[in-house]
Amino acid sequence: MSISLPSTGTVTLGGKTVHRLGYGAMSLTGPGVWGPPRDHDEAIRVLRRVVELGVNFIDTADSYGPYVNEELIREALHPYPEDLLIATKAGFVRTGPGQWHPVGRPEYLRQEVEMSLRRLGAERLGLLQLHRVDPRVPLEEQVGELKALRDEGKIADIGLSEVTVDVLERARRVTGIASVQNRYNLTLRDSEEVLEHCEREGIVFIPYSPVAKGALAGSGSPVQHVAKAVGATPSQVALAWLLARSPVVAPIPGTSSIAHLEENLGASTVTLTDEQVRELG
Repeated sequence: MSISLPSTGTVTLGGKTVHRLGYGAMSLTGPGVWGPPRDHDEAIRVLRRVVELGVNFIDTADSYGPYVNEELIREALHPYPEDLLIATKAGFVRTGPGQWHPVGRPEYLRQEVEMSLRRLGAERLGLLQLHRVDPRVPLEEQVGELKALRDEGKIADIGLSEVTVDVLERARRVTGIASVQNRYNLTLRDSEEVLEHCEREGIVFIPYSPVAKGALAGSGSPVQHVAKAVGATPSQVALAWLLARSPVVAPIPGTSSIAHLEENLGASTVTLTDEQVRELG
């Protein structure tokens, strides 16, 4: 399968210029994003294959496992290639499989940044994203603590996850925001306004769940006819559409399978016509 990540273009995060098609590592945990992967050795092989294929942007979070995901990344890839950006997140607490609770107290965010540095074996986090805004803590205090950590050299860039334009702009009044990670794909466009705002402001937009948890990849996918026309798989078309949607978009498809990883990255060689992009969009 042909893969050409340079053809996807680049974005700059954490002082690194990275290909726009990255990898989301969340799938490399147990059911409910809880506990270790079913096959530890395969998870390590997947991560190493990610880098072998040229991906230099990996997304993770302290809550994936929790902690398991970051530990796997260190085991598989440390010492890291110089051009590799590892983006992680803090601000979501796990109390069991499928259970997530926002915690944005400044002292907690500081603790988790320090622990992510230790788990990843890094001196600085390239991109630290506030995983969720905690409604019980003033946004300015949450973002302000991340700014303090960046000023101390522990974070290179700050990002947000699942925010509105209003929340993004409130955060930007505290400090610069490099990225926004919201759920967005061909069939879920709730964040259209946020994406358009990011494009105007030069902020990287990281769409998670880019193939709708596999719904866009299976039989009956709404992109099936376009996939057939261009000689690609539905998941590749869904990813190619995102790449064509805006130059600030950097999808992070995730998988625990090397075969699916290679298929997803094959989207880098899929070219959609303007008419196909409009038809899908």
